[in-house]
Amino acid sequence: MDIRQLRYFVGVVEAGSFTKAAATLNVAQSALSLHVRQLEEGFGTQLLIRDRTGVSVTASGDKLLERARIILKEIQLTEAELTNSVAAPSGEVTLAIPSGAARVLSGPLIESVRSELPRISLKMIEGMTGPLEEWMAAGRFNLAVLYRTAESVGQMTVLAREEFCLVVPPGRPPFEDSVRLADLHAFPLAVPMRNNNVRRSVADVVAQHGCVLDVRFEVDSLSTIINMVMEGKAYSILTPSAIQKEASQGQVRTVKIIDPVITRSVVLAVNPKDERSPAVSAVRKLIPKVVRTLIESKHWSATAPDRP
Repeated sequence: MDIRQLRYFVGVVEAGSFTKAAATLNVAQSALSLHVRQLEEGFGTQLLIRDRTGVSVTASGDKLLERARIILKEIQLTEAELTNSVAAPSGEVTLAIPSGAARVLSGPLIESVRSELPRISLKMIEGMTGPLEEWMAAGRFNLAVLYRTAESVGQMTVLAREEFCLVVPPGRPPFEDSVRLADLHAFPLAVPMRNNNVRRSVADVVAQHGCVLDVRFEVDSLSTIINMVMEGKAYSILTPSAIQKEASQGQVRTVKIIDPVITRSVVLAVNPKDERSPAVSAVRKLIPKVVRTLIESKHWSATAPDRP
């Protein structure tokens, strides 16, 4: 067993197939198969179940996967500590970011990392909040932009505070600038699944005030929800950052929700194992600066936290 074999094994499992792993790792599929087979022969047990749809891990494979991730993470951290310096951090940093925040933050952040931290390779993983939170809890990322209520921020860094709004198809009511929470039941909604933080944040406030929502569609795809609103098939409840482009082009309208206003915090979480990494620390410090610049320049419709 060597480090390369462990990397290939983890890569195959995470990709779900040898074909996808070969493309991701830029390694011949035959070489991947050979290394995994050598691992299985060395341990004297089957690690992967191979079928037409891809691969899955056996009980032994699952144990190896858990240990392999720990080993590879420690190697990465050791390399970073020995080769990095605070003055010139280098290495790969993985950042999980929800689709809504990614629409305003991804581009400017990539440009800032490129200009200010040229030796760092930023790997950004975009998705819906439910899966991202699960993967972050499992230690899959160095950093994660997440959503929290004001009461559940804990020790995480608050990047911004956003207010939810009703997203309205063009030419449809309500035509006022605001709508009361109690009146939202009149609008058929397309919203994320129940494990999504956006959905939970809204549902908690709705339940506290004894209101109801007319949820017609549950969709874990921000782009699909936005398209449904643009096409007049549904309304939605999102933050302005998620539909900033479409709203500016008149493809949807935003109506402020009041009585009460529904807010959430955008926070930055760090994997505790990565707090010593100079590269992770550098990106961790850069992200709040980029967010504040976006808010102050009106490119992100949110409120910046008070300066310490």
